[in-house]
Amino acid sequence: MLSKIPSSKYVHFVSLGCARNLVDTEVMLGLVLHAGYQITDRMDTADYLVVNTCGFLEASRQESCDTIASFIASKKPTAKVIVTGCMVSKYGEKIKELFPEVHYLLGPGDTDKILTAIGSGEQGEALGSAKSYLEWGEVPRQLSTPPHYAYLKIAEGCAKRCAFCIIPLLKGKLRSKTQEQILKEFHALLEKGVYEIILIAQDLGDYGFDRGEQHALETLIKEILNIKKPFWLRLLYLYPDEITEGLIDLMSQDKRLCAYLDMPIQHINSTMLKAMRRKTSKEHIIHTLTQLRAKIPHITIRTSLMVGFPGETEEMFEELLSFVTTYPLDHVGVFKFSKEEGAHAATLPNHIPEDIKDKRFHRLTSLLEELAPKRSGRWVGKTLEVVVEGYHPETPLLMRGRFYGQCPEIDGMVIINDGRKVKAFGKRYLVNITDVAGYDLIGTVLSLAPDAKTPQPLKCL
Repeated sequence: MLSKIPSSKYVHFVSLGCARNLVDTEVMLGLVLHAGYQITDRMDTADYLVVNTCGFLEASRQESCDTIASFIASKKPTAKVIVTGCMVSKYGEKIKELFPEVHYLLGPGDTDKILTAIGSGEQGEALGSAKSYLEWGEVPRQLSTPPHYAYLKIAEGCAKRCAFCIIPLLKGKLRSKTQEQILKEFHALLEKGVYEIILIAQDLGDYGFDRGEQHALETLIKEILNIKKPFWLRLLYLYPDEITEGLIDLMSQDKRLCAYLDMPIQHINSTMLKAMRRKTSKEHIIHTLTQLRAKIPHITIRTSLMVGFPGETEEMFEELLSFVTTYPLDHVGVFKFSKEEGAHAATLPNHIPEDIKDKRFHRLTSLLEELAPKRSGRWVGKTLEVVVEGYHPETPLLMRGRFYGQCPEIDGMVIINDGRKVKAFGKRYLVNITDVAGYDLIGTVLSLAPDAKTPQPLKCL
């Protein structure tokens, strides 16, 4: 901790990549605020500019480099640029080569050393052995999300070795928080007035695996659901082979556990899945989807699909198109295979030309856009509980919100065309769905949700 706060004390933060990175950024925010610094959203007035980088894909690394460059170009002459995050663990030397102006490098496991970086009078770095950060105990954390939702990171690193992925190289081995620590943080978030708490990890299903624990995620969720308070609990991410009958039963029995799953599939062809080193098959994925929809008919399923993995034939791709038509999904992220140094897939034969990847990407996304209105249409005529979050980004004549089937920042929204009964943002209302617009729903507010607290006067988030 710094003994004396300098007269220049404005800090500007940018967090790139995943929600796990955002939690680390929130810890840094909490530490600098606790030490007496102030946060500014302007680069040109900041005394310290901090970017929490993402190094997962080439596009992510380019975005990180572009952000560093913009910091250097926009900062005042005396300001210092600090770079942290997972890009530093593998590409730290490259960052120093490209950007000699950077004042300090922090490894992704050294989030709690942000005050050291800020207070250092000379250029330097803190690159500990840990490749990821898990907050423990009474570490300050300043939420940067709207006050009604927050992320709770329960593990870092990864125990899997998917052929296309370098996350284990960037983030290290799986490390899980204790159940006691997670419950402590969960209660703290509820005390702050957070309603929707999103459990995150690289892979929720492997939670506790590093300690040899069996069914640790189910046990944790049961303990959370024993808390006799209203909330939404959302899960990101679970692989098909990790969705157990016990978990399905919990989701079907308690509506506080959102009937929503982000279940990365990547492909449906079994040969492709094996080449990707996924622990599942076409038959198993279809069985899991069928079981989920039989027991939880109202469930919303998000997934990610990849085109252009080495060896993907036109027949395999057509099989993927047929799958999304026969088993329509609610939200889908489509990615083109990226050849990453250090990933097993980079060494495979039969890489797909970029022009074919592009064609397959556009064919799949076009098909999904065509299918989306029909899938979304199942909600028309129904009344959903919606968190009304603010005005529509394009016009103040409309409002926007989310129901349990829409995750913040990555899914569509509920567009509210009649919000006369909305008294405050961040509160839950009953909304009658009248129409769809692609992945978005359109509806009218009927009333405040029965168990929602009386809202305070309206103000925009």
